[in-house]
Amino acid sequence: MSTITTRHFLQSTGIVLAGLMLAACGKQEPPAPSAAASAPAAAPAPAAKVYVVGTDAAYAPFESQNEKGEIVGFDIDVVKAVAKNAGIEVKFLNTPWEGIFNSVAQGDRDLLVSAITITPERKQTLDFSEPYFDAQQLIAVRKDSKITKFDDLKNLKVGVQNGTTGDEVITKLQGKSTPNVKRFESTPLALKEMESGGVDAVVADNGVVVHYVNNNPDSKFKTLTDSSFASEHYGIAVKKGNAELLEKINKGVAGIKADGTYNQIYTQYFGSAPAAAPAPAAAASK
Repeated sequence: MSTITTRHFLQSTGIVLAGLMLAACGKQEPPAPSAAASAPAAAPAPAAKVYVVGTDAAYAPFESQNEKGEIVGFDIDVVKAVAKNAGIEVKFLNTPWEGIFNSVAQGDRDLLVSAITITPERKQTLDFSEPYFDAQQLIAVRKDSKITKFDDLKNLKVGVQNGTTGDEVITKLQGKSTPNVKRFESTPLALKEMESGGVDAVVADNGVVVHYVNNNPDSKFKTLTDSSFASEHYGIAVKKGNAELLEKINKGVAGIKADGTYNQIYTQYFGSAPAAAPAPAAAASK
């Protein structure tokens, strides 16, 4: 009977163990990836653009700030309705009248709504929507005033808002070098000056003048119109050449006029629906 030496036993055992270790360390196939793990993650949807609207919020009832500091008014409600109809988002930023047009040219604002009259001069640097409001100049005087027509203002002290059409017409009447034209940052400030006797009259847009007179009966003002005042039309302004945004705005303007929203907003602020839809302006308010 043969015997297994200790040496042979150890050699045999080592061979067996090595084989077992090689089997255990062999390459194993990874588990197949699940469908959820292999699918690429969905890209997040881009945030909708919010268009920044510049407005000089000192021109009630078109734009002003309420007691909470919120910008409110006819123009604001119109643009909100236009934006909703056109499927875009907007936010409003108070923007001083002086420099408001540059804010669009420099890209700080996407559009403007601020009782802006469409004029040939402004159309050289801005593009305008279809008109959304008819306006004309109006003269405000004290009830005991002897003024009856625009020509009566030729040698009198007149208050206007700086850079508006009211400023333009009275400067044309009195001359550029006249010391009698007093310019203010807003029409209400000019009207306040008349209350204290600082000016004899104020020339400004009919909407803001009528609103002030109706809401300040103690001022004892009356209003006068004049056949020399041309009809004016307000438009929403965008940067020159921004055809894409202008198309959206015009779509919204047409939409709210067609579905009655515009008339509802107009009646809310002015007591009745407009007599007729605004027509494009050939001449030069604010």
